[in-house]
Amino acid sequence: MSERIADPDMAACAAMLRGGSLSFHAASRLLPARIRHPATALYAFCRVADDAVDDGADKGAAVARLAQRLDRAYHGRPENTPVDRAFARMIETHAIPRTLPDALIEGLAWDAAGRRHETIADARAYAARVAGSVGAMMTLIMGRRDAESLGAACDLGIAMQFTNIARDVGEDARAGRLYLPLDWLAARGIDAEAFLAAPRFSPDLAQVIAQLLDEAERFYDRARPGIACLPFDCRPGIQAARMIYRAIGRGLARGGYDSITRRARVSAPRKLGLAALAVTRTLLPALRLPALTCAETQFLIEAAALPVRESIGPGTRVIMLIDRLERIDRLAPGVRAELSALSGDFACPP
Repeated sequence: MSERIADPDMAACAAMLRGGSLSFHAASRLLPARIRHPATALYAFCRVADDAVDDGADKGAAVARLAQRLDRAYHGRPENTPVDRAFARMIETHAIPRTLPDALIEGLAWDAAGRRHETIADARAYAARVAGSVGAMMTLIMGRRDAESLGAACDLGIAMQFTNIARDVGEDARAGRLYLPLDWLAARGIDAEAFLAAPRFSPDLAQVIAQLLDEAERFYDRARPGIACLPFDCRPGIQAARMIYRAIGRGLARGGYDSITRRARVSAPRKLGLAALAVTRTLLPALRLPALTCAETQFLIEAAALPVRESIGPGTRVIMLIDRLERIDRLAPGVRAELSALSGDFACPP
C-alpha cells in the first residue's frame, strides 16, 4: 500500500489502516494490487465497524447504524464516506453474499450486549462471526468459492481472533469485557466478576490463556493447507498474515502468558523477516486439506459457496426475509429496538 493509489476513496481507506492496523499493513504489501485494494476496503469497513461499537456511548444504536449502512451498501446507495463507497464497490464487484457481513455485525451485537462465552464452542461461534466472516470474504475477493478454501480461511480467522483475545485479556478486562471461556476460568478457580473488578495476573490465569493459544495453534495448523488452494500470487500475503499473528501468540507464551501487565507485539524487523519467510513457504508442497470443517463456520461456508448472482424470485425473498428476522431476533433487545427504528419493516431489496 506504499504506492500511490489513484482512487481517493481507496487512498483514504489505506491511510486509515496504515495508522492503526499494522499487521494487516505488513501482510497486505505482499498481495497483488487486484487483491490488496478490495481487501483494503474490506478491512477499513471492519475497522470502522469495530471502532463504532467499541467507542460508542450507545452500543446498541451503533450496531443498528452499522446494519443500516450495510442496507445502503447492498442497495447500491452507500453512505457518503470513502469507506462506505469503497466497501459498496467491493461487495458488488466480488459478489459478497449479505450473510457474511451480517455475521460480522451479529458478532459486534454480541459485544454490544456484553455477551460472554460459557464454553470454547461459544468462543468459536463468536470468532466465526467477527473474524471467520472476514476470512470468507477475503477468499471470495481472491476468486475462490470452494468449500475447502473457505473452510481454511474461516479457520485462520478463528485462530487470529483467539490470538487477539489472548493478547488483550488485561486491556479487555479493564474495559469491562471478558472473552475467555467461563467454564475454563471456573475450572481454575477464577471468579469472572472478581477478575473483572480487579484484573490481575496469576498462574491459574496463565493456564487459561495457554489453553486458548493451544486452540489457536490447532486452527493455524488447520488453515495452512488452504493457502495452497489460493492463486499463487496471493499465497505469500496470506501466509505472512498467518505467521505474523501466530508469532504474537508465541511471544505471549515466551512471556509466561502474562497479557495483564504487558501486551505482546511483533517488532517491525520481525514482521519483515516473517514476510520474507512467507514467500519461501509458498514454494513448499501442498498439504492435504483437513477433512472436516469447524461446525461454527459451516453457515458462512454454505453462504459463500453459493453460485454467484442467482436469480432472486419471490420465494427466495421470503426465505431471505425469514433468515434476516431470525438473525435480528437473536440480538439484544436494545439492539433490536434500535434496528427496528432505523430499518422499518426490513423488506428485502427487489
